[in-house]
Amino acid sequence: QLVAYEVKRMKAEEGNKQKILRHIKELAEKLYKNENPYPAVAMHKVQKPTEGCHLRLHQKPFPHLDEGTVQWIIDQATAKLQTAPPAVKAEKKCMVPSGPPIAAILERNGNALANSARRLEVVRNCISYVFENKMLEAKKLFPAVLRAMKGRAARHCLTQELHLHVQQNRAVLDHQQFDFIIRMMNCCLQDCTAMDEHGIAAALLPLVTAFCRKLSPGITQFAYSCVQEHV
Repeated sequence: QLVAYEVKRMKAEEGNKQKILRHIKELAEKLYKNENPYPAVAMHKVQKPTEGCHLRLHQKPFPHLDEGTVQWIIDQATAKLQTAPPAVKAEKKCMVPSGPPIAAILERNGNALANSARRLEVVRNCISYVFENKMLEAKKLFPAVLRAMKGRAARHCLTQELHLHVQQNRAVLDHQQFDFIIRMMNCCLQDCTAMDEHGIAAALLPLVTAFCRKLSPGITQFAYSCVQEHV
């Protein structure tokens, strides 16, 4: 329905934050009502008597209940139940028009997709330069790579590319390569959210135990020693 009816409205609202927020609130209310069609029924809690209450003096006798009043309350409740709406809401089926052609929506997202592809290309190129020891080229691309790490696709791309290099037995790095890879990993983990914990961060775990550098004969430093402070 949004695609069919609201595209013009959304276009008109694009520059106005207050209108967009009002629109989002309306949508949220509709979605909430759809998920919660009936208000929650308040449950009456009957309090348990306290321990030792039967030993108390001056207990009031329990009042006699009037049979007529009790029956009247029961009849009222029964009548209410009979007129109550059915527990399950009947589904209303309706035809929704197809709305504007999908090409119009894709055009708007086209630039974003192109930008995303460029970012991934920059990440791949920079990693290639690092492993080919073309450090000057890698340095030029490095700021762009660190900016790209804000996006999940670029973080995922980093883990994939590094995994390929590990498979090619290129895990032992020289000092400059090690520094570049560590900075990328740190930046990647810095921008990770809780959602990435079992994706990006988990994919980096085997990599940080693979990449290393020789500090001196018999002493090797692994990448995890430089990235283990991240949550």
